[in-house]
Amino acid sequence: MTKPGEAEAVISMGDGPVRVVVAGVHGYGRHHLDNVARLAAAGRAELAGVCDLRPPSGLGVPVSADLPALIRETGAEIAVIATPIHTHAPLAVAALEAGAHVLLEKPPAPSVEEFSRISEAVARTGLACQVGFQSLGSDAIPAARELLGGAVRAIGVAGAWSRPFGYYTRSAWAGRRRLGGADVMDGALTNPFAHAVATALAVAGADTAGSIAGVELELFRANAIESDDTSSARLRLADGTVIAITVSLCSDRRTEPYLHLHGRDRSARLFYTVDEIEAGGVITGHRRADLLDNLIAHVRDGADLLVPLARTGGFTRLLDAIRLAPDPRPIGGRYVRAEPSRLVLPGIEDLAVRAAADLKTLSELGFPGSLGTVRAPWPQTALRIGDREVAAYVQRGDLQAADAPRPHLHPVRTLGGTVVTESRPDDHVHHLGAGVAISDVDGVNFWGGSTYVRGEGPRMLADHGRQKRRSLRPIDGGHAEYLDWTGPDGTVLATEERTLTARPLTPPTGPGAWALDFAFALTGRTGRPLVLQSSACKGRTGAGYGGFFWRAPKHSTGLAVFTGEASGEDAVHGSVTPWLALTSDTWSLVFVQTAGLDPWFVRVAEYPGLGPALAWDEPRTVPGRLERAITVIVADGRLTPDRARTLAAAQATGRVRRR
Repeated sequence: MTKPGEAEAVISMGDGPVRVVVAGVHGYGRHHLDNVARLAAAGRAELAGVCDLRPPSGLGVPVSADLPALIRETGAEIAVIATPIHTHAPLAVAALEAGAHVLLEKPPAPSVEEFSRISEAVARTGLACQVGFQSLGSDAIPAARELLGGAVRAIGVAGAWSRPFGYYTRSAWAGRRRLGGADVMDGALTNPFAHAVATALAVAGADTAGSIAGVELELFRANAIESDDTSSARLRLADGTVIAITVSLCSDRRTEPYLHLHGRDRSARLFYTVDEIEAGGVITGHRRADLLDNLIAHVRDGADLLVPLARTGGFTRLLDAIRLAPDPRPIGGRYVRAEPSRLVLPGIEDLAVRAAADLKTLSELGFPGSLGTVRAPWPQTALRIGDREVAAYVQRGDLQAADAPRPHLHPVRTLGGTVVTESRPDDHVHHLGAGVAISDVDGVNFWGGSTYVRGEGPRMLADHGRQKRRSLRPIDGGHAEYLDWTGPDGTVLATEERTLTARPLTPPTGPGAWALDFAFALTGRTGRPLVLQSSACKGRTGAGYGGFFWRAPKHSTGLAVFTGEASGEDAVHGSVTPWLALTSDTWSLVFVQTAGLDPWFVRVAEYPGLGPALAWDEPRTVPGRLERAITVIVADGRLTPDRARTLAAAQATGRVRRR
């Protein structure tokens, strides 16, 4: 007599795409639908059905609020569960008993008891439960251990994000410890920063509940919620390792959270949201495996799971300690800055940095009275003119596939402090400051957003790529970077060498200004010439964008654009001239093409954005290597055309000398 689910496990070892149902398709569940579509395009998966209490329309698959019935009706082999936290255990158990393997969003369960229910169902059915701690699929974790020689003395975790009031009203369970008598545990440590905790435990090799010998907790809240939004936890592991975690959702800026790895002989930082390790001033990027793809490989080929349920026992041990702890302590109003859309704890990000470096808790650093009293440097890559930071070079870990994630400059500032870039604006959320973006590289969208299809117009497709950093090292005045341009299936289509440096402009070339030198070289890696296209190449007249692109602030006043020969958007759009200026009442940008000469793509009325277009209205075939360079002069105030011309001429001449 077979155990429940045993027959289904045997059937699932067949051929062809794995049939997948997704439970919970609103919120983060949309990401899972996109991921199934990506895997479907590769022939790995097939969306068989959707389970939701608010069923969507137009998906062309069966929709039901009854997950077990949906699994049986569709013959689904995998159920992806992205529902509210307190529903994880009952739905996971029901899916397993209906015969489906499970990909369960983090956290797996809100208590040790609920975690045990799922564990028992896994053992009883013989089916797999993979937990959606995506960061645990990263090669950065074993690389960090190897970098430290295998000996991790301690780990500090620093995380500081900003969350608007709407974050806590997005659902009935948001910011709650309990709802209707059921444990929810939607707090900073257990949900938004759950990956930070899980990654630290994984690096330390403390995956199981028995790995943790003790837990110290300090839970606080600035917002009017039940759960914590600002907290410290210090874990003492059975082998003596200490993990000190300090996080907050009340920062005044977004930062990439990181693990400060304290080794016996050296230290490093692991930025788990982007799979990068910084050591000795050099940043190295690492690959990350997709957990649904890994689960499919487990179902089809017997591959080992990357994040089996048992590997999340250590995280659940901490979550349970938080569940049993007293309610978070409110933070006094005098320490909180109220803004129209959020609450801010000034200086909390700096305390998080200190706590990670010194393995301290918030109270040991004098919190909340110590807020705003220190300025610890949050690790980041920046361009500087003297002691002044003029640009941040960022790789954001919160971008979705449709954004075509890529390193970019934002914010970029004048010497007077005025910001001259815009990132993720409402009109085009995939516009990311200043960087390189191309709408079509061998059929892959590296621009973000919709793809223009000839004869149909713009369509959202599962065709987005990403620029994945392999290494970043400091050079004189800036950074040199090596990138992989990867397609949605992980194929490396091209590699890029990039340099970006900042230098001052001094009299007579221009007081009150500085210059950004940005160069890149693309080389195809598929064994055939690289083909670059814009939307204009496919029939959308005038949409020749693609290459180096600068998105400027939309609400700047007095915007004007001109070249040495013409002025106004209509006149300069598509022109082929060495330089172009975009000015406003408070800032000016002069763009000088110093390697290559391409038509200018220009927008001003709809939004201010521009750059040289690599494939203006005809595809560009690159048989070997494509090199381009541009210098951008960043100035306070409005430059006159004569002044802009003089500055542009000086940069073109100076560029030749520097090369």
